[in-house]
Amino acid sequence: MKISVEISMYPLLEQYRPPIIDFIDRLSQNPGIEIEYGRMSTFIFGEYQQIMPMLQTEIHTTLKEIPESVFIIKLSGGCH
Repeated sequence: MKISVEISMYPLLEQYRPPIIDFIDRLSQNPGIEIEYGRMSTFIFGEYQQIMPMLQTEIHTTLKEIPESVFIIKLSGGCH
């Protein structure tokens, strides 16, 4: 099943940009998904079975490194 995900990451740090760039870079390493970059959110398109484990892994990695992070995620089926 195809899905689209809109995700925003807010590391609660003074230097917030490097962790966001790192997170987006890790997402973009995954083949078979399409990513669009926005000013406040990143949009991910692809198969549910591929995107969800990827997000679980990358969010977990980020929260281990920077527990003071907030993620806002919108998920929609059948889009794009």
